[in-house]
Amino acid sequence: MNDKVLGGSFRDPSGFMFTRNGILYRQINACYAPDYTLLIKSGLYAELVQREWLIAHTEVNGSSIHPTAHRVIKPDLVPYISYPYEWSFSQLKDAALLTLEIQELSLNFGLSLKDASAYNIQFLGYRPVFIDTLSFEAHTEGSPWVAYRQFCQHFLAPLALMAHADIRLRNLLRSYIDGIPLDLASALLPLKTRLRYSLLAHLHLHAASQRRHQDDARKHESLRVPKMKKTMLLALIKSLKNAVKSCKLPSFKTEWGDYYEDTNYSQEAMSAKEELVRDLIDKFVGPREPIHDLGANTGRFSRLVSSSEREVVSHDIDELAVERNYLHNKQHNVKNVLPLVLDLTNPTPALGWALEERMSMPERTSNHVVLALAIIHHLAISNNVPLDRLAKFFCGLATKLIIEFVPKQDSQVQRLLTTRKDIFPNYVQSTFESVFSEYFDIAERRLVPGTERMMYLMTRKV
Repeated sequence: MNDKVLGGSFRDPSGFMFTRNGILYRQINACYAPDYTLLIKSGLYAELVQREWLIAHTEVNGSSIHPTAHRVIKPDLVPYISYPYEWSFSQLKDAALLTLEIQELSLNFGLSLKDASAYNIQFLGYRPVFIDTLSFEAHTEGSPWVAYRQFCQHFLAPLALMAHADIRLRNLLRSYIDGIPLDLASALLPLKTRLRYSLLAHLHLHAASQRRHQDDARKHESLRVPKMKKTMLLALIKSLKNAVKSCKLPSFKTEWGDYYEDTNYSQEAMSAKEELVRDLIDKFVGPREPIHDLGANTGRFSRLVSSSEREVVSHDIDELAVERNYLHNKQHNVKNVLPLVLDLTNPTPALGWALEERMSMPERTSNHVVLALAIIHHLAISNNVPLDRLAKFFCGLATKLIIEFVPKQDSQVQRLLTTRKDIFPNYVQSTFESVFSEYFDIAERRLVPGTERMMYLMTRKV
């Protein structure tokens, strides 16, 4: 048997994820047996699955890979694993609220979340879902919520920073994968946030309390843990919900957030382009093959190529565009499109211990269908990436590539060149075809009607 323990689950003594012959399993260790039994017998597991708040699983006999096993379960698969530092503001907010709803419900069944990591949430389209079956433990009357600080670091701190300081501070989640330190969040937040009781209590005063007690262990002083009745815990959850809900993005504009209102396409040309893309997808892409739409903006073409059977991951660098994409899908019940923030010039790297806890974007995206519309000129001209390097990069991602070449005479390229010298003599269609032909076979090339742009369907060479 070909067993592989996944690098992202080694910290949990309760169990770990592993694959066997390419199939994902989770081993539940003997030390977690009482809590797992309570989760199942209490009815909480069934209730969470029924509400679609928790990933369902089946128990598997005789599949353990370690003598400490109590059970082995086979969870339902999430089509694409994403990370909090790739989510839009509203995605992080919805993930936070789901975590609090689950904690509140758990208390009513005699259990509690022992951790509140944002990595315990994944998205099925616009719907957040909890994935860590081993995060539940028996609740002891009078005990506090042990995951309170973690919740504030993983959810409330980044939400407050994005809402009250700068939306780009979401990127701190990449540097602090165990959550943004509360003293750092407190220092970065404007003074006006101290006038909001929920942020004062859960961030500023919380950070001050941490500073006061940071040397207790060195001084061999025990920290007095206050008793908290269930009513107090429920009040805490309510207060945290109010804090999360109060975080709202201010009105702002970004460079490409209004792209489709500022495009050089006529309505007829846009409709023709949509028909062209749909035809290429229907002709060359299987009905269940997932697609990664790179440079998706607000997700117009992502939704176009998605279906009830086909998942589309909709990547864009612009935070506002991704936010609008997510909110549109949520409002219109678009289930199979997952919007994510991605800078292709600095794609999500592997992170964590031994660079194995969090996978890089190329690791998660390789060997898929890639849609790359109206992006090649941004990479080649705005970011000075040579065409040969772009061809190699796309080869690492795509088995099938639908890519649009935007020539220099196009008004959008001319817009990019207005503030800089044209130092791109090789940015021509013949060079584009030549360098991409080293890695791909060009199956089709079609002129985008009403433009001078060319659409290509390429398949990766073996």
